[in-house]
Amino acid sequence: QVQLVESGGGLVQAGGSLRLSCAASGIIFSINFMGWYRQAPGKQRELVAGITSGGSTNYLDSVKGRFTISRDNAKNTVYLQMNSLKPEDTAVYYCRVQGGHDYWGQGTQVTVSS
Repeated sequence: QVQLVESGGGLVQAGGSLRLSCAASGIIFSINFMGWYRQAPGKQRELVAGITSGGSTNYLDSVKGRFTISRDNAKNTVYLQMNSLKPEDTAVYYCRVQGGHDYWGQGTQVTVSS
C-alpha cells in the first residue's frame, strides 16, 4: 500500500520560514520525479518545485531564491524549505511522487499572515 505522509505546514508570519516533508512508502518502482504543488482558494494547482532522481530542480518563478527543494533517496523523502514567506504563498501544498505510477499526498495547509 502506497502512502505519502506530509508534514511541516502551519501558520507563520510574513518573512518567516517553514519546512515541508513528504515521506513515501510502499512504492516498488524507482522514484523518478518528486515535487511540491500548491493550490490557493479559487486558483488552479501549480507546480512550486520539482526534483528528478538525478538531482535536477525547477522552480516556480515567484519562489526562486526563497524556496529550496531537496530529496533523500534512501528515505524516499522530499523536502521543501521555504524562507522569506509571503502572504501570497498561502495555499494547500501537495507533494507528488512519480515512480511507476503517479501519487499525490493529502495536502498540508500553509498560511502566511501579513
